[in-house]
Amino acid sequence: MPVALDAMGGDDAPRSTVAGAVRAAQRLSVPILLVGDQDRVERELAHHSPRPPGLEVIHAPAAIGMAESPGAALLRKRDSSIVVAVDLVKQGRASAVVSVGNSGAVMGAAALRLGMLPGVERPAIAMLLPRSTGSVVVLDGGATLDARPEHLLDFARMGAVYARCLLHVERPRVGLLNIGEEPSKGNALTKRAYALLAGSGLHFVGNVEGQQIALGDVDVVVCDGFVGNVLLKATEGCAELFHRLLRQHLTRTARARLGAWLLGPELRALGRRLDYASYGGALLVGVRGVCVVGHGRSTPAAVESAIRVAWELAQRGVVEELAAAPPLEGGTAQTPSPRTENPE
Repeated sequence: MPVALDAMGGDDAPRSTVAGAVRAAQRLSVPILLVGDQDRVERELAHHSPRPPGLEVIHAPAAIGMAESPGAALLRKRDSSIVVAVDLVKQGRASAVVSVGNSGAVMGAAALRLGMLPGVERPAIAMLLPRSTGSVVVLDGGATLDARPEHLLDFARMGAVYARCLLHVERPRVGLLNIGEEPSKGNALTKRAYALLAGSGLHFVGNVEGQQIALGDVDVVVCDGFVGNVLLKATEGCAELFHRLLRQHLTRTARARLGAWLLGPELRALGRRLDYASYGGALLVGVRGVCVVGHGRSTPAAVESAIRVAWELAQRGVVEELAAAPPLEGGTAQTPSPRTENPE
């Protein structure tokens, strides 16, 4: 089945989203449903001639803006591109949904329209961040801001399953993000979460500090959505600063430019490791469907990467594995109406 793309989401929609869909159709041969205002989407598609096969436009007359209140917008705009795209997954017409639009609205639509997995009370955004070897799964990236200890236990369980599916780690090492490694460190949330994780049966390695995400031996890092979103934005800022400083220093003198030319392939490979566009988007874990959330300022390359991630996760059956994972002791047992919050 195709991937449903919210063509009206993002800071530069529908130009960047349509361009990213065209790239994905050309390079990945992924069938894509472009959901949005048909006239605007078709006008953008006209700039990409010849149109690659596998692209279909699904009309959705409304769009939810980046600055709109997610809850109010979802109630008012039931024919918005976000809601229609999520409903395509619910109806079985799409294998996954991708949006780089209003993240709060995406999470709310996914939780309410698709429903939550058994035993999971709150969703989490599972981010892939670079480390010295490979990648590390960090969650929550901003779906649940006021988490309880039981929520962090759920996030750890889902993060471990996600790491097995995506990183092919048989027994992922799980760490709790904290201000120190000692069990006594942290606030009331992390102290209680530490006790739950220690008795969960997961490969829990204890508290980890911020630098250990990139440099330490851990596969999954758990935190609440407020901390995780700040971490994500700080990581993106540091990566961009590194690119700018490196470019400045490598263009100052003829000798530096010669060295940059000699190291060109390695520098480009390093740049891809640190570029958010190469990761595309993050999986919203906890909902009954593959939902990939991207950055609002996503470029066509980032949209293409998000589509690739969603397609691969749908093919690997990651949601089925998450649903089949047994609940952990101390986890949430009931599934009340989900409450999501906008991390932007």
